[in-house]
Amino acid sequence: MSADPPPDAPPDLAQVRARIDAIDRTIQELIAERARFAHQVGLAKGPLAAAVDYYRPEREAQVLRMVVDRNQGPLGDEVLVHLFREIMSACLAQQEPLKIGFLGPEGTFSQQAVLKHFGRSAHGMPMASIEEVFQEVENGNADFGVVPVENSGQGTIQVTLDLFLTSGLKICGEVELRVHQFLLSRSGRIEDIERIYSHPQSFAQTQGWLRGNLPQVEKIPVSSNAEGARRARNADDAAAIAGEAAGHVYGLRKVITGPIEDDKDNTTRFLVIGRQLFPASGHDRTSVLVFIKDQPGALFNVLSPFARHGISMNRIESRPSHQAKWEYAFFIDLAGHVEDAPMQRALAELQAHAAQIKVLGSYPVAVP
Repeated sequence: MSADPPPDAPPDLAQVRARIDAIDRTIQELIAERARFAHQVGLAKGPLAAAVDYYRPEREAQVLRMVVDRNQGPLGDEVLVHLFREIMSACLAQQEPLKIGFLGPEGTFSQQAVLKHFGRSAHGMPMASIEEVFQEVENGNADFGVVPVENSGQGTIQVTLDLFLTSGLKICGEVELRVHQFLLSRSGRIEDIERIYSHPQSFAQTQGWLRGNLPQVEKIPVSSNAEGARRARNADDAAAIAGEAAGHVYGLRKVITGPIEDDKDNTTRFLVIGRQLFPASGHDRTSVLVFIKDQPGALFNVLSPFARHGISMNRIESRPSHQAKWEYAFFIDLAGHVEDAPMQRALAELQAHAAQIKVLGSYPVAVP
């Protein structure tokens, strides 16, 4: 009779690898089974027109929250959410890939937000401006769009808010993306740099580092970080501030090994825009646009109905309405779905104090 190995003996490598191979086969079989059932869901919905008709953001959010709730390690929540997002993306693409507009060119943070929210099986469509993203979704050429709306350090992207003043599009989701800014150039040598291209937001997010390390360098604003990287690839004395993805796309090297943003928790929030409202997911946010006239107590009258009905306000921003002189619009983010009874009562009460109320969307709160 052979003796059992001592308790502290290292595992047999061949056996461990064999077990991993068996697990991989099981995972692959289960993914294939999931894909077949996802196809059955499409058949159950009947002959629909396009991929957008199969997409249910509230259902995806519920699935991903269950992934987080079940997670007991050793992999982190963000890793598992990413894996399941890609599985769902591939399953949905069996019908037809979703077409997603974003601020291009390739390599922007907007593209990273598209990949995080829709997965790599969606078809990304780079656009020249945020305005064009809205237009292509409105025209039906894109199923959804992804646009930046605010940064944790630099605040609101005003062009996005202003487009909602006149657009009929709805907010269908949100994405929170940790943003890391890198100094990139063709040579990778800081002493070569005479000018830097980047988006104005990125210059603002890195102004402290630039002031301390490259105070004399010319800063040239461009429409996107990826556009800055595209220009910087043409000369050794040029550099760009952009994400790692832009460096890979345009063949640039990191001048500094680590990121250079002043706030290490730098996060940008993106909105997913589409043409319809979706049902509640169970953990939602509602965005409304309230038009008011400049009068005493106007802000109190806007906010008090939500307080009375126990609705938390996550964010408020005012902008000129561009409709009448001295008329303002308040963009308000609220906890809950527009179909919730307290939200319905609060909005009904608000009608007496507002020139117009526009529900921009009710959508799942961002999953990590």
